[in-house]
Amino acid sequence: MAKKEPSFEVSLAELEEIVARMEEGEPELAELMEGYSRGILLAQKCAQALERAEKTMDLMVRKNAAGGVEEMELKIEGD
Repeated sequence: MAKKEPSFEVSLAELEEIVARMEEGEPELAELMEGYSRGILLAQKCAQALERAEKTMDLMVRKNAAGGVEEMELKIEGD
């Protein structure tokens, strides 16, 4: 069975913990490098999740005259 990816909130919380540990003292170089690498991965996952959410929010769904469902791109002034 494939391992489930952590949610956006879980990834963001872990990223915040890494930043806090790095800021609170003088960690060893190895710990900094490990935290930095993990932080980059988490930041990318969070950015991808936000991008997916944004694309989802850009679609407007409505019922058409035939009773079917129609998707339209949501246009927001200023975009």
